[in-house]
Amino acid sequence: MRKFGKFIAKNRVMVMIIAVLLVFPSIYGMNMTKVNYDMLTYVPKNYDSVKGQKILDEQFSNAANSMLIIEKMQWKDIVELKGKISMVDGVEKVIWVNDIINSDIPKEMLPGELKDTFYSKDSTMMIIKYKETASSVRTQNAIKDIRKLLNKQCFLSGASAVIKDTKDLADKETPIYVLLAVIFCAIVLGLTMESTFIPLIFLLEIFFAVMYNFGTNIFFGEISYVTKSLAAVLQLGVTMDYSIFLLQRYTEEKPKHEDKNDAMAEAIEKTFVSITGSSLTTIAGFAALCVMQLTIGRDIGIVMAKGVVIGVISVITILPALLLIFDKLIDKFHHKTILPSFSKLADLVTSKYKVFIALFLILFIPAIYGQKHVELYYNLDESLPKSLPSIVATNKLKEDYNMTTTHFILVNDNIPSYKVKEMCSKIENVDGITKVSSYDKFVGPAFPESFVPQDIKDMFKQGGYKLVLANSKYKSARDEENAQINEIRKIIKSYDKDGYLAGEGALTKDMIEVADKDFERVNYVSIIAIFVIILIVFKSLSIPALLVAAIELAILINMSIPFYLGHSIPFITSIILGCVQLGSTVDYAILLTSRYREELQNGRDKFDAMKISVSESAKSIVSSAFTFFASTAGVAIVSNISIIKVMCLLLARGALISMAIILFLLPSILLVCESFIEATSSKSWKEKPVSKTELSNGR
Repeated sequence: MRKFGKFIAKNRVMVMIIAVLLVFPSIYGMNMTKVNYDMLTYVPKNYDSVKGQKILDEQFSNAANSMLIIEKMQWKDIVELKGKISMVDGVEKVIWVNDIINSDIPKEMLPGELKDTFYSKDSTMMIIKYKETASSVRTQNAIKDIRKLLNKQCFLSGASAVIKDTKDLADKETPIYVLLAVIFCAIVLGLTMESTFIPLIFLLEIFFAVMYNFGTNIFFGEISYVTKSLAAVLQLGVTMDYSIFLLQRYTEEKPKHEDKNDAMAEAIEKTFVSITGSSLTTIAGFAALCVMQLTIGRDIGIVMAKGVVIGVISVITILPALLLIFDKLIDKFHHKTILPSFSKLADLVTSKYKVFIALFLILFIPAIYGQKHVELYYNLDESLPKSLPSIVATNKLKEDYNMTTTHFILVNDNIPSYKVKEMCSKIENVDGITKVSSYDKFVGPAFPESFVPQDIKDMFKQGGYKLVLANSKYKSARDEENAQINEIRKIIKSYDKDGYLAGEGALTKDMIEVADKDFERVNYVSIIAIFVIILIVFKSLSIPALLVAAIELAILINMSIPFYLGHSIPFITSIILGCVQLGSTVDYAILLTSRYREELQNGRDKFDAMKISVSESAKSIVSSAFTFFASTAGVAIVSNISIIKVMCLLLARGALISMAIILFLLPSILLVCESFIEATSSKSWKEKPVSKTELSNGR
């Protein structure tokens, strides 16, 4: 590693030229990577709701549609608007009542099923079908063009419109997230580092790492909008430590060497092991997300684990080059930091360790209770601002057309019409169902099949399937809605064992079941992975258990706060938070414990060893925690997307809670358990390792 360090130091200009050149393909890769704004697409493919949704998409083009509600508009104006929308590129067809009857027949003459589908009070509804999928560029551009044709009397709803508004909002806010993270981190680093020029160096190095991470996402084809929104600020927060480690070591080595290149080579060699060791727990935390059945976990996990690896590579290549190039400017803007000595804190936690160990044990009670009872929500539209046009339209659709949730039922086309009608009657009697619509209910003696236009037939019969629509007054993810879905599924299977129930309600119900399993699975995997890493580092069975317990308390406290404040949080945050907070903040515990072990090996008693450990480690821990806080707090303040806002709020708060647990409670844990640690650890716990010099002298 020494030769590598010397190569980087001597060829620093070449390193920076290569770093800059690599930004250009990264920009290309970033622009070519698709972004998925539909969370329901991450439900596992083996669920019936997903299989049914696939049939809807492929055979009925159902996901790629919009419902347009028009209020208080004359018939001729509606017909004119319909014609204009039909001409928009990307629109396959627009279905309205005039496809069935002409303007001479009053709406009162329509069959009840048909009238209730297209009219409510003083409004009417059109169904707009698109040629491509809901999230395709062509469909999104079509929605943009359609909205230009609409006035205040018109409300465009549906999955395609929601995706469009989510995309516009996320794309608008993401640059603001990054800007705030950069500003807040620069402030924290400026106050905690000994040079005002250092924040610029650190942020420039991380800029390269973030660009490379986003550019290499092209190999995945697409990433979720949650990943896109969070990746940059998370990478900034969790990899800043590595830059601090290298700088501190370089500062220590400079007085020992006449040539600063040699000092940097030494710093790279000595820092590499600590940086890679520290990054392993963070990588393990993100990698644990890959075991989620909800594939958004794999999306976030792989991108962020890759980001940490790229961050480590950047720190040992680009950062040394920047530090050497701007060495004089760094020294020129040297200043004192605002951080105290932390000696009083060290005295407090060692002298009152019995009080703090009692506090550690007591805190588990309210933390576990609060975490178990925090309310999660699964309705994804609740994560978006109520003022978004698509959400306003969706709420109007629910109110005026009683479409709180619409179930899409698919049965084999060979099932006789009378059987389908019988099935529909049973579904209508299910609690909470307000209306059931099917092709078989439209036609009859009063409305012969020959009167039904092909467009209407295509809405309900395609690809060997019949489509039945059932409107529910219940919201998706509610207990009564889930019970309703179970009952409808039983009815469907009694008529067609291969029938499917799809739609938001069914997908959300399946997503809830998957998420509950994912929460436990991910927690176990992350804890076991990090336990093993710490076990290898310390060669101890007790140390990993104690350190993980300390961070788990911090996670439980963090997760319990919404319960005591009376807030609900998006379900995905409860799954992701544990892995990220554990993986990224357990380093604080490792740092303190490593220093404590070092002081014990130097022959000090446990109390003196702990005082030195706390006072010397606190500065790095506080700097790291506040940097993580700074990178995520700004997002929590400005974001209007609840999933992003709550996730960053919990991560920002989690960094500070973990910091407090490590500085105030971990010392008492280690002091009380000293004998237990010694009994369950290798001899190296207290024995100082023999150096190469001592070995050469014959020791």
